[in-house]
Amino acid sequence: MSGPLRLVPDEAGPEWADQTVQLRTLPRKRRRPVLPTQAPVPAEEQLDLSPDPLDELAERLADVCADAVHPYEIAAFLESDGLSDEQAALLYGRPDAFTVAEELFEKVDRRYPGPSAEFANPWRADPWRCVVRGLVFALPGLGYLLGANLFAATRMRFGLPSGMLALSVATLVSWSWNQALAHRSYAWLGRGRRRAAGRCLAVGAPVGALVAATAGYVIGGPLGALCFAAGQSGYLGAATVLLVLGREKFLLLALAPSAVGAGVVLAVDVPQAVRTIVLLASLGLAVGLAVREIVRCLRSEQDSTVLKLPLGHELPHLLFGLAVGTLTLIAGLGTTVHQAVRTGAAEGVSASPTGPAMIALTLSLGLAEWLLFRYRAMAVAGLRTSHTPGAFARRTGGVLLGCLFIYLTTVAALDAAATVLWPGAPALGVPELGALLLLGGSLWLALLLNAFGLSWSTALICLAAAGAECAGLLAGADPTVLQLIGCGAAAAVLTAVAGPVLGRTTKHR
Repeated sequence: MSGPLRLVPDEAGPEWADQTVQLRTLPRKRRRPVLPTQAPVPAEEQLDLSPDPLDELAERLADVCADAVHPYEIAAFLESDGLSDEQAALLYGRPDAFTVAEELFEKVDRRYPGPSAEFANPWRADPWRCVVRGLVFALPGLGYLLGANLFAATRMRFGLPSGMLALSVATLVSWSWNQALAHRSYAWLGRGRRRAAGRCLAVGAPVGALVAATAGYVIGGPLGALCFAAGQSGYLGAATVLLVLGREKFLLLALAPSAVGAGVVLAVDVPQAVRTIVLLASLGLAVGLAVREIVRCLRSEQDSTVLKLPLGHELPHLLFGLAVGTLTLIAGLGTTVHQAVRTGAAEGVSASPTGPAMIALTLSLGLAEWLLFRYRAMAVAGLRTSHTPGAFARRTGGVLLGCLFIYLTTVAALDAAATVLWPGAPALGVPELGALLLLGGSLWLALLLNAFGLSWSTALICLAAAGAECAGLLAGADPTVLQLIGCGAAAAVLTAVAGPVLGRTTKHR
């Protein structure tokens, strides 16, 4: 995996968001008072008075009220436009804004025009771009073929092969750090602060690479494994920069030497010196292109207004990256760790943190991202075609199940293909496939809920599953059983959270 699992945060309002109704200045139609000592005012000079002052408001907000699927949507619009309970009582004779919204909902007939050419859906995604992102997530796995001799298992540390342990710790630190870094950079970009995003990446990416490499060094291990961990940390930092700034094609270019070199290694035996040169070429290209893009961001025009983003907002995303990395590594290294814990020796244990399961998951990330955009697009379309809140909830629930089915079917197909093609891969069994599908479903649901702002919930659920699996693995339990239980529980909890939350119309406005 070459970068954090993060989507671009977009904030798009409904079609009628640009309409403004100045409720504070709505005219109050009154008849001119007739005093006993005055002659009656001619009828033609009197202002017309609607039987109900709410009728005029209903006419003005006809589009908003006709498209609403619940009175709360109208109430939210009224409150955002400044209508308080006092004004509702003064202008319309209703006790509060919610009563006004309920009566408007009853006065205006529902009109569901459905998606049209004029409707600009903010959640459109380029499928080809998602394919490219899937490739750049998966291709770094080929680097482990080139560097297999560098982190070969030699001795045990903390009950595990030292090379594998150092590389795994560095990988987890990189994933968690870069997840938080990507979220913070996207937040700056979403506010139009490209220069601030460039500064964030310029500082965060090298610091994260240094922290990850240091963590691997502290764990200790063969010199080759530590060098590989340092190079991988630098690559992940550069990949985060290029992915956040939308330069997937540049990252694909940087990975070309490693991809070609891995293909050669599969065919013939290549000296380790040549393999190392190929790895360094990919690392140098990635870092150089990342520096180029950061410099371009720093040259962008700076906004003079002061804006601060608290660092504490990134903590749940850091924990989420740690949890996702742990669950994914267990899927790829669970059998290796189980073997090492049972035998207590490093001989014959492969230290490569990759395999068919991880290849299938990383290759599927491009599709996962496209399906996230597709779900949100279809949910927004459902707002315009559903007649009731219940119908909308059923519609979005069906879309969610459909997206999950497509994603899990693809993961299963990729895992079967990777098992056939990967050298020395064990046969694919039903329990192993079930564990992988539960993991894939949990990660996709977590990413979806994370995109809707439930960052703390998803982080804690995934972290609990990862912690339980780690404890069981170090105790000698079967990794497949652990994944079935841990990922199954996480998937069940995430599904229970997703149902009520994603069925609310206000979540998709």
